[in-house]
Amino acid sequence: MTGGSPKAEGSPVAEERPKADDTVQAAGCVLWRRSPLVGELEICLVHRPKYDDWSHPKGKLKRGEDPLAGAVREVEEETGFHCAPGARLPSAVYYVSGRRKHVSYWAAEATDGRFMPSREVDRVCWLPPDAARDRLTQPRDRDLVDALLSALHLA
Repeated sequence: MTGGSPKAEGSPVAEERPKADDTVQAAGCVLWRRSPLVGELEICLVHRPKYDDWSHPKGKLKRGEDPLAGAVREVEEETGFHCAPGARLPSAVYYVSGRRKHVSYWAAEATDGRFMPSREVDRVCWLPPDAARDRLTQPRDRDLVDALLSALHLA
């Protein structure tokens, strides 16, 4: 595609299909906790100012990095929280700037930590599942809320 405005992350790019070995590998978690006040389930979402979107914490894997280790690392880098990973959730596959991106996800319970804003993630919010689903920018991320609830036997 020539000219025009830059594409937001995850925009479909039908005319540019890369080779399979060009796939960007990434991993993340649907981070959850029980509300400190009322004990209700809350899901952590991150705001990325570069894209002005709300998503689950995730990021590219380092060369040779195990996907689960990368997911846990990304959660800590983006949210400041350590986590206990649980069930494997569905992966997402989409295109970013003409490159195929494969993101592996896990459910992960937040254990301890504290958020510190950065250039990559400037805000986090902890929301009940329905509110998290409404806040998420991408439909594929909303599906992960349902997958988490199913994995936790709450759906």
